[in-house]
Amino acid sequence: MLFRVLASSPVPLGEQIAACVRGAIAEGTAAPGERLPPAREVAESLGVNVHTVLRGYQRLRDEGLIELRRGRGAVITAAPGIADRARLTEAVRGLITQAREFGLTDQELLSMVHNCLSGAPVTPPPRG
Repeated sequence: MLFRVLASSPVPLGEQIAACVRGAIAEGTAAPGERLPPAREVAESLGVNVHTVLRGYQRLRDEGLIELRRGRGAVITAAPGIADRARLTEAVRGLITQAREFGLTDQELLSMVHNCLSGAPVTPPPRG
């Protein structure tokens, strides 16, 4: 699995690492049951702190995409629809990035999403 990070990106390095794994799962180049490289190995190859890699792995665990097993490392979960979940998570992260670029607050974005889910008309928040 190829990990790439950009130190100049406003996205935290741990999130960039998590995004690499999410992308591989979504594309099907990483499959359920596959082990991720040890955090220490990834950290050395990227020139980052091992805790940065572990933060990325923990985020993936929290999203249900990987399992962290003491002594066995990180393994992609075998949950049904894992690739779909990874694609959806990436899409949501893209939506958040775009909303922030447009200057929306988190509450404004949540309100828009809630309106879409409830079938209410979605209007852009007033700008002042």
